[in-house]
Amino acid sequence: MRIGFDAKRAFTNTSGLGNYSRFVISSLIQFYPDNKYLLYTPHKKDLFNHFYPKNGNVKVAQPSGWQKKIASLWRTFKLTSLIQKDRLNIYHGLSNELPVNIRKSGTKAVVTIHDLIFLRFPELYKPLDRAIYQYKFRRACEEADQIIAISEQTKQDIVSFFKIDPVKIEVIYQDCDSSFHKAADSAVKEVVRKKYQLPENYLLSVGTHEPRKNQLNLLKAWHLSGTELDLVLVGRQTNYTQQLKEYIEQEKLQEKVHLLPYIQFEELPAIYQMAHTFAYPSVFEGFGIPILEALNSGVPVITSTGSCFQEAGGDAALYVPVEHEQVSTLASAIRKLDNDSTLREEMIQKGYEHALQFRPERTIVQLHQLYQRVSQA
Repeated sequence: MRIGFDAKRAFTNTSGLGNYSRFVISSLIQFYPDNKYLLYTPHKKDLFNHFYPKNGNVKVAQPSGWQKKIASLWRTFKLTSLIQKDRLNIYHGLSNELPVNIRKSGTKAVVTIHDLIFLRFPELYKPLDRAIYQYKFRRACEEADQIIAISEQTKQDIVSFFKIDPVKIEVIYQDCDSSFHKAADSAVKEVVRKKYQLPENYLLSVGTHEPRKNQLNLLKAWHLSGTELDLVLVGRQTNYTQQLKEYIEQEKLQEKVHLLPYIQFEELPAIYQMAHTFAYPSVFEGFGIPILEALNSGVPVITSTGSCFQEAGGDAALYVPVEHEQVSTLASAIRKLDNDSTLREEMIQKGYEHALQFRPERTIVQLHQLYQRVSQA
């Protein structure tokens, strides 16, 4: 088959959508090398260059000439004609959208919808952003021949908010990066520990600082628990970070709380694997890849009830209600994992077993089968 991808975020995004795009593209190239893959991107940074082989079955397509000056418009409005010219069997919009008039290309279209958080929590988004997202996401769902949802939760939201026939939606999970599948070398761990001045024992949480991620409640719960663990928060800092800093200063916790900025991706597995416990008390997610990263790293996970978290964590995690009493129940969960070594070992083993269902040997095979069905329909 000739398969095209919206590869913008594969080349330019260091977080969720970028990780998903790289996982899909690189895994398909690995497992199905006989296909022809075309990667459409308005920009090409070095981020993705080492993820895919430089051979004859992979081509990167970018705007040229005057179209470079309207790269974002090229991706939305000019790509359809290029897709038609390239005679694709499948075009896959990896990040919630499709080019305008994709049906006119004669190519079957697949789109992955990651979440509809902007509709569930509209107060977290600017009105203009909400309007743009709603238009793009809804139109993509309506024009696609097949929709991929990254969780059952996302599928339910697509049906509920956009009134899409559930038959048109298939849930296909993603895996975390394969670097989390293997133990980091002890020398690498020591280098990372010294570089970021990490403590010997710590509770870890990873994610952009924002109210939806609930880091302030985690901070309060960690403090209330009385644990001897330090707290390490990894993630891009925002205006919300100021609330965290104010609480840290108020409670004089500067020596026990470590706010780390963006971490180079190759260093993250070591940071996970050296952690005692991982906490992800988010209010809502499309899936929750950090949970899967922790399970693969052999770290017990505490996360939230509801949303997609049960899908990501299965029976390998402890779940805490996201309500006003979350601080006290989260504190209890932290103490529980501090004091019960048998429970920790059980959770670690279950975590490894649960994580296997997300391996590309399963998910990418499922995706390729979907491509075949859609192209032949």
